[in-house]
Amino acid sequence: MTTLDIDALRSRFPALTRMHGEQPFIYFDGPGGTQVPRTVIDAVTRYYETSNANHGGTFATSEISDAIVDEAHAAIADLLGVTPAEIVLGPNMTTLTFHLSRSIAAAFGPGDEIVLTGLDHAANVDPWISMAKDRDLVIRWWEPRLDDCTLHIDDLRSVLSPKTRLVAAGWASNAVGTINPVAEIAAAAHAVGAWAYIDAVHAAPHLAIDARAVDADFVACSVYKFFGPHVGAVYGRASILDSLTAYKVRPAGSRFETGTGNFEGFAGTIAAVGYLEDVGTMAGAAPGATRRARLVAAMAAIRTTEMALYHRLHDGLAAIDGVRLFGITDPARFGQRTPTAALTVAGVASHDVAVALGREGIAVWDGDFYATGLIERLGFADSGGIVRIGLTHYNTAAEVDRLLEVLGRIATRGEA
Repeated sequence: MTTLDIDALRSRFPALTRMHGEQPFIYFDGPGGTQVPRTVIDAVTRYYETSNANHGGTFATSEISDAIVDEAHAAIADLLGVTPAEIVLGPNMTTLTFHLSRSIAAAFGPGDEIVLTGLDHAANVDPWISMAKDRDLVIRWWEPRLDDCTLHIDDLRSVLSPKTRLVAAGWASNAVGTINPVAEIAAAAHAVGAWAYIDAVHAAPHLAIDARAVDADFVACSVYKFFGPHVGAVYGRASILDSLTAYKVRPAGSRFETGTGNFEGFAGTIAAVGYLEDVGTMAGAAPGATRRARLVAAMAAIRTTEMALYHRLHDGLAAIDGVRLFGITDPARFGQRTPTAALTVAGVASHDVAVALGREGIAVWDGDFYATGLIERLGFADSGGIVRIGLTHYNTAAEVDRLLEVLGRIATRGEA
């Protein structure tokens, strides 16, 4: 695998030229949404300039628009290792999951059980709680081990039963970076006749996703988390999608894509996947490789690049008195986490830490990041949550060092 030329890749992102006074602005806010390359911006603009039309028309601009819609499905299918017919596109993962949960829960009956985790983003929790109330279903909780914020398969098996119909879990935690054993989750669910609905929103920018290899029944993600526009996508196993009740208007061609699509966003989606293909080529994908092969090569290279940088971040954070890290903190286990650090600073409210970093031109998030259940379980819901620092492959060692220097000053003073 060829080492990525990060300077060359950074040059493709206009936002990375932003300055904060005389210093470059630093984006460690990736888990909330990444920056986008120029090709994505151009693709959206080009759609408006050359092919802005509704679908299904017999004229050139509508035909081009329809082709873009088809190619967006194909591009996401290659990213997830599935077929275009199994891809549902929509505004975002949360909206799609709420919509699909209605169809999925229609296949369940009173007393059937859904297993949720205390680690996940609310987008893969609250839709199922709502459906449980509507259909008299039972919610069972798979609790994380809070010492390292991990989910254990033995704990899942203890809450499964012959009545379990769905297990909803994350591929990776958006709050603390834990990578979950997705293949084992799917296997455990299938062993009792249940489906596995996997939230891969946080995983998709950092890992190669193969829905077939892990045997998940549904895998959801959002394109704006991996260098694209605000578009959501869900893979659904074809045999299951075909069996579900569809809530749609009668003329609609798609069974699960309701209303007019975000066609300009779909154009940007193709470009975002195209950017990752270019990363795969840089990483040494063979000439003539399929798009899927280029994407797998890209994500392997991104993973190596990001985790090398995360080691630097982790070591620096661990050396600052007053900083407490959450999640997997043993470097020997970093293969089980993404490059997303979660922390508190003794004596300083997390929001105040984020504000102080923001004043220095360093973007981080604070709060619960919609991983509300986890932050409640950790005991920080009433005190403002935690601080999240998210690395992506376009970040640099110099940026990490500047963050550590500023955070060290905050911790030393005990105030922002």
